[in-house]
Amino acid sequence: MSDVQKAVDLLVTSFSKYSGKEGDKNTLSKEELKELLQNELGELLCKANEKAAVDRIFNDLDANSNNSLDFREFITLVACLTMVCHEYFIKK
Repeated sequence: MSDVQKAVDLLVTSFSKYSGKEGDKNTLSKEELKELLQNELGELLCKANEKAAVDRIFNDLDANSNNSLDFREFITLVACLTMVCHEYFIKK
């Protein structure tokens, strides 16, 4: 597999690793998102342990206001983080 294919596979696998622990295997609850943020993105999101920060991230991502995040909403987070990192490294 190419590097991009591996990245896509890793994103799908990572989402699945955390989704469904509290119900629907196709969505992340707020607690599941918090665990994913802490374990997978802790170095990028230094405030992943703060409840208010997690609440804000969750609410910003929950586009359909159903109190869970589907894969599309999760990928929005990944895309935004990727763009911010890209901009940061371009400026360096």
